[in-house]
Amino acid sequence: MNILLTGGAGYIGSNVVLALLDSGHKVHVIDNLSTGNESLIPKNVKFSICDIEDTVAVSNIIKNDNFDAIMHFAGYIQVEESVNNPEKYFTNNTKNSISLFETCRDFGLKNIIFSSTASAYGISTNASVNEGDQLNPQNPYAESKVQAENFLINNQTDFNFIILRYFNVAGADYNLRSGQISNKSTHLIKILSEVIIKKRKNINIFGNDYNTHDGTAIRDYIHVSDLADIHLKTAEYLIKNQKSNIFNCGYGKGFSVLDVINTANNIYKDTVKFNFSSRRKGDVEKLIANVNKITKFIKWKPKFDDLEVIIRSSVEWEKKLSEKNL
Repeated sequence: MNILLTGGAGYIGSNVVLALLDSGHKVHVIDNLSTGNESLIPKNVKFSICDIEDTVAVSNIIKNDNFDAIMHFAGYIQVEESVNNPEKYFTNNTKNSISLFETCRDFGLKNIIFSSTASAYGISTNASVNEGDQLNPQNPYAESKVQAENFLINNQTDFNFIILRYFNVAGADYNLRSGQISNKSTHLIKILSEVIIKKRKNINIFGNDYNTHDGTAIRDYIHVSDLADIHLKTAEYLIKNQKSNIFNCGYGKGFSVLDVINTANNIYKDTVKFNFSSRRKGDVEKLIANVNKITKFIKWKPKFDDLEVIIRSSVEWEKKLSEKNL
């Protein structure tokens, strides 16, 4: 496959680039480096620094190559920031994504893999959420992704697309070629790893009064390398079948915040200290994927479905970052 990939200097995008290269595929990365890190892009990959809404630049890239599909990762992802600055999220995640999709369509690139979010489901009383459930986004970040989804869904005659709703992505590449780089970490396992290597002192747990077994929020954690594999398989499926679809990306089981911390403390001998804080606006109590659909359609089987494996890979990556002063 020959893939155009936006946001390839980011955490998930860079891991997908590696998975594509490892499987012998070609990739051209677009990233404006506003949140990404160029060090995560392999040296042998075509790379263009540009904004996704730059119609001239994007159209020239498409015209000069014969892409089979575009994978669109570029976007802002911090829930709390989206609550404080919703316009930033609707401009970049919705308006600019639509501009990108329209440019792709106008120049004949109609196969789209779109990175969306499980937070589109919002508050759910179900044991797990499936792709047909009603969406109920609780924050501007989630709503901005839903609006971009809706553009594709409402223009199905113009595009063949796969919408991937990510649950909580964590861990690092098994060869430590890529992982999370962020000066403003918001992901639990990233923060946990920083505490373990003594980069920070403790973790704040936002809310201990949820209706869960220990009062803390429950999430479905998926290893980033398994998520990268999903992208390869869904792209192959889309190119072959030319049929649009929506898939959850998770493991179908949940861990509470304290479950994750206790697992880490079992591995690293009680090095993780924590405090309880009030709930964050926009957070939901429990979010677990129903993954029956994706396993049926693309015959995907996870390779890293183990919370200890996820935590260990994240900690090893954090050690590497510390050694490099990143």
